[in-house]
Amino acid sequence: MVTVRYFAGARAAAGIPDERVPLPEGGTVADVLALVTARHGTALSRVLEGSSLLLDEVAVRDRSLRAPAGATLDVLPPFAGG
Repeated sequence: MVTVRYFAGARAAAGIPDERVPLPEGGTVADVLALVTARHGTALSRVLEGSSLLLDEVAVRDRSLRAPAGATLDVLPPFAGG
């Protein structure tokens, strides 16, 4: 299981602040995003396109990165202001 936490616009698009996602052994960040997109639809998909991601508090640049069991994935959409 991977915990996905949504912030700001991502939270609004998902309709929830966080959720646990079952992920098979060797699953990637991209796999997690595909699962949550299937659950929450196109509104979340659009937000995910421009979002920054943190996997266990480390920035994700490569979505093919393996997401270990028990990890936390934070979805941070672009924020307005400073």
